[in-house]
Amino acid sequence: MIDPRLLRDDPDRVRAAQAKRGLSAEVVDRALSADADRRAAIGDFEAKRAEQKQLGKQVAQAKGEEKQELLARTKALSAEVKAAEAAQGEAETAWRTALMEIPNLAADEVPAGGEDDFAVLEHVGTVPQFDFEPRDHVELGRMLGAIDLERGAKVSGSRFYFLTGLGARLHRALVNMAMDQAAEHGFIEVVPPSLVKPRAMEGTGFLGQAADDVYRIEGQDLYLVGTSEVPMAAFHSDEILDGAALPLRYAAYSPCFRKEAGSHGKDTRGIFRVHWFDKVEMFVYTTLEEAPAEHARLLAWERAFLDKLELAYRVVDVAAGDLGLSAVRKFDCEAWIASQGRYRELTSASNCTDFQSRRLDTRGRFGDTTGPVATLNGTLSSTNRPIIALLETHQQADGSVRVPEALRPYLGGLEVLTPVTA
Repeated sequence: MIDPRLLRDDPDRVRAAQAKRGLSAEVVDRALSADADRRAAIGDFEAKRAEQKQLGKQVAQAKGEEKQELLARTKALSAEVKAAEAAQGEAETAWRTALMEIPNLAADEVPAGGEDDFAVLEHVGTVPQFDFEPRDHVELGRMLGAIDLERGAKVSGSRFYFLTGLGARLHRALVNMAMDQAAEHGFIEVVPPSLVKPRAMEGTGFLGQAADDVYRIEGQDLYLVGTSEVPMAAFHSDEILDGAALPLRYAAYSPCFRKEAGSHGKDTRGIFRVHWFDKVEMFVYTTLEEAPAEHARLLAWERAFLDKLELAYRVVDVAAGDLGLSAVRKFDCEAWIASQGRYRELTSASNCTDFQSRRLDTRGRFGDTTGPVATLNGTLSSTNRPIIALLETHQQADGSVRVPEALRPYLGGLEVLTPVTA
């Protein structure tokens, strides 16, 4: 949720931010109107309550016919106060609803536009070249006995899969390497719940634009998370943090669930775009002043992990219209996927400033005052897409796959993944 004072004091800035995202400014005007209505409703209620209190004093002192008239007015005023209180509540709801619809304001450096308007900041590594016809991860996964798509579909439906043998070992190795790297940098390891209440989803902005991609448990007030950003953002909800203890850095490992509602016909082959995967997510609480520097650190840690996997990748500055509701800026690392001949997203790092903390009432104590804190998140490793990039980048002519040196200790010293079938 943006700072209400920003909306009141500089609405044109908010309108410009909407335009940068390719969104209508209608919600800004609606929020301003709702704020005016709310203020008027508060004034009306307080005036009637003040009159009611004054009448109470007069009734206590009045006698006879005057007292009866005052009692009659008191009765009528009681109904008016009740109606004014209800109107105030409705106005508050309308105001908050409109305010909650306004996305965070994109940083000045962020490119305007939508999904295809990102800016490439850097290319890292060399795109692999093969002197043989390279295979995709589906074929490599079959030969290695690592990925079973047919049984995944049989058991759970499309976009599900089994990781077996070397695939399961790769999954575990990636998670362990990611958690070890996070621990080296002082992150607190967390295994969070994958089911959360609506407030956690709403507080992180996942019941707005992204609501269609979220699984809800029917008959229960619970949602399956699409990222552990959600429970970690709510971890300190309704709390006042010690400002001197910031930053608080967490590395959360959890399964993630996504409907992929808008991806019909996209990436249907293999395990790139699926309904379930596991992920190690970095999540940070820090000061607003330190948030940009922390954002850069998250990106550096993501890049360090991809470097360990010896992947070719590029870093992109995501355009305003593709940021999601909460972020002011987001950096994606996109790895080269050989079978597709293009770069695809593996990690994201987002600076959400105080947008989520305002929604979830998380503050910091700084000396004698309290104030908002910033939240940031970054993918250290998911388990499906890095497996794709690893298999396709490091494949060899016979279908074997070379293991990057940094990953070998997590696979019992294996240097090569060897096919179990031709």
